[in-house]
Order: sequence, then structure tokens, then C-alpha cells
Amino acid sequence: MEEPQKKLGLIGRNTAHSFSKKYFENKFRQLMLKNYSYDIYDLEDISGVEEVFNTPDLIGLNVTIPYKEKILPYLDELSEEAHKIGAVNCIVINDKHRKGYNTDVVGFEKTLQLHRKEFHKSALVLGNGGAAKAVHYVLEKLGIPYETVYRNGDLNFQNLTTEKVAENLLIIQCTPVGTFPNNEDCLDFPFEGMGAKHLIIDLIYNPDYTAFLKKAAQRGAQTVNGYYMLEQQAEKNWEIWNFK
Repeated sequence: MEEPQKKLGLIGRNTAHSFSKKYFENKFRQLMLKNYSYDIYDLEDISGVEEVFNTPDLIGLNVTIPYKEKILPYLDELSEEAHKIGAVNCIVINDKHRKGYNTDVVGFEKTLQLHRKEFHKSALVLGNGGAAKAVHYVLEKLGIPYETVYRNGDLNFQNLTTEKVAENLLIIQCTPVGTFPNNEDCLDFPFEGMGAKHLIIDLIYNPDYTAFLKKAAQRGAQTVNGYYMLEQQAEKNWEIWNFK
């Protein structure tokens, strides 16, 4: 008897260079799962997701920029962390019931635990989108005080001082600035405040080394990109899709 088809996919915009499709297709090969497939749904507008949800045999989706928050009205249920964060990057579809999860929290927490030292006591979070909200959730869970720097915030890239950067030894870059193909783009940032005790995490994984990380490294900071976080959230997605 032929196994039922199980379709997965990614919704986002400008997703041609997505990590997820290759990652999961490799997983299907490794596990010899011939009935699984993974497709990219590049949407100009979030309303197009209704058509995606009508795809036969669809069991789950990843959600990426710019739809992690905009997807919420299209879901029937949210996990506890997705509800608190207000952003979703993983959807499970079961008998047309759509439940949203946020597995960015798992990926970021594992990344942080791997690299953080005890003197990384306070943080600056750069950006205020869906990814930043997942970072806020983890920092709150771990009891790490933070301030958020974003364009329209009280603390923004115009009034951020070298002293403020020097005081916060953990800095997490959550904006898409510097993502492929705009590799040379970089936030306007007082890098002079960074030093050898700083841990700089840039959630971007393509390119491996953003202009932001390069400039941080020039100041002696420890730098980490988003690849490990991406792998860890992908593994959590797989677990949710198959074992929930």
C-alpha cells in the first residue's frame, strides 16, 4: 500500500535562496522518505496564504520574513510561546486546523547557551520584528535585562551611544540589513563601543559573515552567525510536524 503524501513548505517573500528547502530535502533523502516534499511559496502579499492552505496533503509550513506576524489572523490556534511573542515561524496543519508555533526561541536559546559567558549580563537587541520578539522571549526567560534599538524607538540608531554599547556585552542583530544579496549593507552603529568581552550574534545566516559581524570582529568581539539557530529551529519544526 502506497504511503500518503506529506507536503511541507515555506511562505515568505524573496525566498529563492532559502535554507529550508535544501535542509529538508536532504533530511527526506537521509531518512529515505519518498512520500515527503518541500515547496517554496513566495507571496507578494500575505492574503495569498489562503491558496497555499488549500494545497492537498499539506501538513506544515515554515514562515519567514515578512510574514511571521502577519500570518497570525490566518491561524486557528497558537502555542503558548507563539501567543506570548506574537510571531510564528512554524505551522502544523491537521484536518484543516492550523496551529502556529515559534521555534526561533529554541534555536536562539541553544545558540546563546553555547556561546554566552557569565559576564554577558545585559543585552542590546537590534530591530523589533518577529525575530527580535523571539529573542526578547528567551532573554526574559533567562533573566537577562535588555534594551531594544530600532528605527522609531526611544532608543534608536541615531541616539545609541558608544557608552551604551560598551555597557551591554551581549548584542543581538535581528534586522535583515546585510542579508544576501545586499552583503555590503550595514546598520549605522557605534562599533567603537565594542571590545573583546562582547558577544555579537547576528541572526542572518546568508552570507556567513555579514558586514556587521566583520566590523564587530575588527573590534575584537566574539561573533556568531544565525546558522546554528536555523538548524536547531528546523529540527524542532520537524519534531512538531511529525510528532504532534
